[in-house]
Amino acid sequence: MTDTTAFDWRSFLLNWSGEWADSLPGGETRSEGDEDARRARWLGFPPASEERIAAAEERLGRRMPPSYREFLKVSDGWRHAGGFVWLLAGTEDAHWHDNESGLADMFEEHLDEDAGPEERQEADIWRRGLQLDVESDITHVLMDPEDVDENGEWAVYTWASWRAAPPERHADFLAFMRDMYREFHSLRAHRRDGEPEFANDTTRKLDAQVAQARSAALRGDWERAGKELDEAKGYGRPRAAGLGDQIRRLLGQTYMVYFEGLVTDPRYAPELLPPLVAEHAAHSYRDDSTLTFHLRGAGEDLVSLAYATLERVRAGTYRYTAAGPFGTAVERARELARWGGTDEAWRTLIDALPLWEPLGPDHLAPLGWVADPVLGPLLTPERGRELLSTPRGGRTGEAPRPTAGLDPGGLAWLAEPDPGDNPTSYRFVLVEGAAPEELPERLADGNGGGDGDGTVLNERLTLWEARRRLLHGRREFSSYDDRALVAVGRAGSGWSFAFDGDPAAFDRRRFVSPAASASAGSDTRAVVVWSGLRARHGEPFFHLSVARGGAEQYAFTYADEEVRSRGRIPQALDPSRFFGDGEDGAEAERSLLEAVAGEFGVRLPRHAIVNGRLHTFTTRSWTRPPGDGETYAVIHLRGEADRPADDDRTADDDRTADDGQGSR
Repeated sequence: MTDTTAFDWRSFLLNWSGEWADSLPGGETRSEGDEDARRARWLGFPPASEERIAAAEERLGRRMPPSYREFLKVSDGWRHAGGFVWLLAGTEDAHWHDNESGLADMFEEHLDEDAGPEERQEADIWRRGLQLDVESDITHVLMDPEDVDENGEWAVYTWASWRAAPPERHADFLAFMRDMYREFHSLRAHRRDGEPEFANDTTRKLDAQVAQARSAALRGDWERAGKELDEAKGYGRPRAAGLGDQIRRLLGQTYMVYFEGLVTDPRYAPELLPPLVAEHAAHSYRDDSTLTFHLRGAGEDLVSLAYATLERVRAGTYRYTAAGPFGTAVERARELARWGGTDEAWRTLIDALPLWEPLGPDHLAPLGWVADPVLGPLLTPERGRELLSTPRGGRTGEAPRPTAGLDPGGLAWLAEPDPGDNPTSYRFVLVEGAAPEELPERLADGNGGGDGDGTVLNERLTLWEARRRLLHGRREFSSYDDRALVAVGRAGSGWSFAFDGDPAAFDRRRFVSPAASASAGSDTRAVVVWSGLRARHGEPFFHLSVARGGAEQYAFTYADEEVRSRGRIPQALDPSRFFGDGEDGAEAERSLLEAVAGEFGVRLPRHAIVNGRLHTFTTRSWTRPPGDGETYAVIHLRGEADRPADDDRTADDDRTADDGQGSR
């Protein structure tokens, strides 16, 4: 805790007063007191004697806190504490507030029955606080005699209704006055027409600090840079907020990150506009009236660019580019991330980062890529710190330790306890010797199932977005229509995957493995896994089938506590090794997935599947058509003009509502 009694109040207040006097526009009409203060270059009053301070304490019935007492010994009151308190109390005017404003009642009305001490403090302060504001813009300043630290200092609370925020706490009176001095600087830094340039020893020192912070950031010392920029930002120094926001955004922070003063500069707009627009798109709900709020002062061309970027971000077509060798690495990284190689993509970007060059003197790091639908999901707070710690822009320094990869390798991560993201039931197809873009031809039925033409991949989406788009406007659902919406990518050297993390219910009687059709071609192998050993509903099950050249080689299905198998199953995959009396389903699943990964040398990229954006398509149905006399259900979601159509049918009925796959 700072010893506030040793603080040099006189030097601090004299400096403040001189800067205030120099900042006043010439010819402006001022009150007599303000004019006297300007001429004297002193915002204060004569010092209070010890006797005067003691008399005030006797009147109040309490000894005042140390920092306020020391202040009074230099000035018995103060003019213009910040921008909204015009006169601050000295010994004569300080008095107990005693709910004079009625704010205790207002705050108490909004308290819940289970409100905690901090919430009750907001109400109680208005009854017991010592009021220091004498003249203000409806701004209250109270010292709390019950909020006391080990040095006897009272916390100071400020509140104004027009700020639409809870009372702000300052650790003590000295901290409050320092904050008001910063507020004075921040307000003066934004000059209006006709006002003198606000430049003094303090501003020059802070501007030099901003320049040093930028150099430190480019060397990789982002923590030091962030602290220095935050200090300068508190004083309203230009550049500080825009530079600091670049650090915050790469740490994954988006609240109140606007790249102030930089995003409207055409030099930096290609890097700073996309993340700002992407954040707007994520929270605007198609209300674009606020998009230009943080683009004040921008020219028509930049505003047009902002709306064009917004359209591309919403459509998922925004594509980040950069110049030079780093730009080449960006293209390589995008291709890797496109098919699920997020760890490789990240390393590609970081390895090329030392070759990156800033767009101007206020640019700290590449940022536009966070809005790219393929590259953006690469960012995590840990990776952001790694990027910020990497020397770049022609600076040298020690390279940081690489962050751990996000993908554990193999398949066993699918068996991890569900943290809210990992699927508990899933199915996937692995195909050897086929590129991801070839999978629709092997697994789709050609009519697309209402999702494209069935032979091409859809645009990159999260699985949640893809499911929502697939179901939008769909009205009919059949119990025999089990076409999987799958995300595709690379599953290791020479393998591709199609993954469905939200499959329909498993029915062993009607299930038809797509392994054979997926493996069509000379010596092509395909592996199908469908697991429900940890499914939230129904009996646990697990299916594995392997095909080569269009013919099934072997398969087994565990369901209803029994195993049925076909073909010669390799010893490493023999189901008897995994299922037996008292076998734990989660452990069996993990062991099976490890065995499949080891047998075929395959993996699935967890981060890309759970958090990324991958190409998708809809497969042909994983269930056979109904046989004669078999009952099935068709659910029709109808509008007002539709007749009821929910019914049970048999294979001999009219089939116009069913999927029509081999059943007419």
